[in-house]
Amino acid sequence: MTATQDAPSHPVTAGRRMLMLSLATIGFALNFWAWALLSPLGPSFKDSLGLSAFQQALLVAVPVVVGSLGRIPVGALTDRYGGRVMFPAVSALTIVPVLFLGLAGHSSLAALLIGGFFLGLGGTAFAVGVPFVNAWFPPERRGLAIGIFGAGMGGTAVSALTTVPLAKAGTVATPFIVTACALAFYAVVAARLLRDAPGRTVPTEPLTRRLRDTLRLPVTWQASALYAIAFGGYVAFSVYLPAYLKTAYGLAQADAANRMAGFVLFAVIMRPVGGWLSDRFNPVRVLRGVFAVVTAAAATQAFAPELIPLGTIAFLSMAAALGAGSGAVFALVALLTPTSKVGSVTGVVGAAGGLGGFIPPLVMGTLYGAFGSYALGLGALAVVAAAALLFTAVARRTLHVRTTITSRA
Repeated sequence: MTATQDAPSHPVTAGRRMLMLSLATIGFALNFWAWALLSPLGPSFKDSLGLSAFQQALLVAVPVVVGSLGRIPVGALTDRYGGRVMFPAVSALTIVPVLFLGLAGHSSLAALLIGGFFLGLGGTAFAVGVPFVNAWFPPERRGLAIGIFGAGMGGTAVSALTTVPLAKAGTVATPFIVTACALAFYAVVAARLLRDAPGRTVPTEPLTRRLRDTLRLPVTWQASALYAIAFGGYVAFSVYLPAYLKTAYGLAQADAANRMAGFVLFAVIMRPVGGWLSDRFNPVRVLRGVFAVVTAAAATQAFAPELIPLGTIAFLSMAAALGAGSGAVFALVALLTPTSKVGSVTGVVGAAGGLGGFIPPLVMGTLYGAFGSYALGLGALAVVAAAALLFTAVARRTLHVRTTITSRA
C-alpha cells in the first residue's frame, strides 16, 4: 500500500524546483567529497604506517564498497521518509567518521579501516537525491534534472584537488575538519530549507517487502547492468587511468593525474547532457549511441595508438560517452519505475554502478601482469560495451513503448 503526502505549504514553481535541485546537488557533492577523503591520502598513509600495496588498496576500497552497497537500504528508506529527512540525516551522520579519521583514526590501519567503513555512509547520498529530485520534476524534465544532480559526483574531484594541499598547509586532520564543518553547515541548511515534493507517494509496506518487490522489477536488473558499465567504466578510469598512462606511455605522475582530472571533469559535464538528450530523444536511443562510442573508442585504444592525438581523442570520447550514459540510465529509471519505488531501484542500480567500477581495474592489472599489455583489457571493455549496445538495440521497441506510456501517464 501507499499513502500520499499532505498538500504543499508552498506553491510549486520553477524557482522552487530549482532550489530543491540545487540543494540536493550541493548535498550530493559535499557527501561525495567526504566519501573520497581517504584516496588522496593513501600514499601518505602507506609511507607513515608502512602499508603494503594491498593494504593501501583495501583502505581506499572499503568506503567505496560500503557506500555502494549502503545505497540499497538508504534508497528504500528515502522512499519511506523522503529526502527532507534523509539528506540532513546522512550528512550529519557522515560527520562522525570524518572527525574520527581526522582526529584519531589515522594512527593505525585498523582505525583507518573502521573509520573508512562508516565513511561509506557519505556515498549513499546518491540514493537519497535521485528519488528526491525525481519527485519534484515532471517526467519530460526528469532526465535533465537528475543529470544535473548527478554532476554532484564531481565532489570526488574536489576531494582530489583539495585534500593533500589542505593537509600540507595544516596537518593531516585539516581536510577532515574542513569537510566536517561543510557537512554540518549543509545539514542545518538542508533541515531548514529542504521540502519533499507535494503529493509524493509514500509506501507503507515493510522495508524487506519493498526491497523484495524492487528486485522483481525488470528495470532494476536492466538498469543495473547498464549502469555497471556506464558509471562503472567512469569509476574504473578515474581510479586506474593515472597508472595506465604512467605505465603505457611513460608519463610523469603529475601529468597523468592532470589528464585523469580532465577525464573526470569531461564525464561530469556530460552527465546532465545525457539526461537532457534523454528528455528529447528517449534514453534508450541515447544509450545506444553511448555504447557505440565506447565500443569504438575502447577498440581503438586497445591498439595503443600515439597518445596525441588519437589516444587522447579515444579517452575523451569514452569520458563523454560514459558520463552521458550515466545520466541516460537514470532518465530511464525515472520513466520506467513506479514513483513509490524510485529510491529502492536507485539504491540497487547505484550499488551496481559503484561496484562495477572495481572489476575493470582488477582485470586490467591482472592481464597486464600476465601478458605485459593492456590490449586484452581494453578489448574486453569493447566487447562488454558492444554487448550493451546489442541489448539496447534488441530491447529498443519494448523499452520505447514503455517509456512512451510512462511519460504520458
